[in-house]
Amino acid sequence: MKTTTHTVDVQFGDCDPAGIVFFPNFSRWMDAASLAYFMQCGVPPWRELVKTRGIVGTPLLEINTKFLKSVTYGERIVVHTHVEEWRDKVFIQVHKVMRGDEVVCEGREVRAFVKRDADNPDRLRAVPVPEDIKALCS
Repeated sequence: MKTTTHTVDVQFGDCDPAGIVFFPNFSRWMDAASLAYFMQCGVPPWRELVKTRGIVGTPLLEINTKFLKSVTYGERIVVHTHVEEWRDKVFIQVHKVMRGDEVVCEGREVRAFVKRDADNPDRLRAVPVPEDIKALCS
């Protein structure tokens, strides 16, 4: 299981008036960590895959987030990301947000590789997980 990291320096603007990170920012950072995971595994950026293979990206289908400790500005956190399970058309990606050795947040996402629908380009359709991408990430 390949695990990658994405580092975040928490800024004042990431926090609510109490100085605690506003919870949606964790989703933003986990989303950035998801893309970083694929790029660190050697997968081309989505803007390239859409040109070469029609793959638009890996949109989020389901999310579960567990907040364990508060985080404030001036702190550095690291999002550790791996794929827990590959299914036919979806995969489960797990994020563990750490402050040093301390877990502050855990996220679990269901995502799918998608292409534009041939009959209706305004719609996206899940496609089977590409075997070559799975191999790069294993």
